[in-house]
Amino acid sequence: MSLPRRAMEQMGFAVCCLLCDAEDIAGSNRCRECIDFHTKSREKLNLGTPKSKADRLAREFIIMLASPSKYIDDLNHGESMIYYASLIDKHHGINPIKTSEELGKRFEILRNRSKKSLIRDVANQNKWLDNPPDFFEREELLQLISDNKKTQPSSDWDTLLSDVNRLLNEENS
Repeated sequence: MSLPRRAMEQMGFAVCCLLCDAEDIAGSNRCRECIDFHTKSREKLNLGTPKSKADRLAREFIIMLASPSKYIDDLNHGESMIYYASLIDKHHGINPIKTSEELGKRFEILRNRSKKSLIRDVANQNKWLDNPPDFFEREELLQLISDNKKTQPSSDWDTLLSDVNRLLNEENS
């Protein structure tokens, strides 16, 4: 078994490295050949629309290999996906759950883990994120926005009605 190479992980083929029988030497000829082969294969498969059922099946297998834990309920490949997911989990230091207490602890850890989102973190950098502005702050902001000018309501309706009346008068004349 070899540790997954970064290129293989990025392509979703980490499980191939975990099942490999070659020595675990980064940069070896075997690793380079595998990475080159898988890169070319993936590029070729992703070129255009699938032309046959075999193309669709190959694409489906690539998707399954990239995240096997999502396909453990697949009727045909579920057992293989469970095995692949367990290999990847072991590599990441995640031990399989054996008791209901362990399952409860795992759910609690996942529930309490903060969800990180770069977009949300950047977008929510304002001082009112957790507590909204009070009355005085809102009034101050409104004054800044309005620039202390009280505007009169627009007389768009009056203008429109006068234009309609003028057009009617011209038509009747």
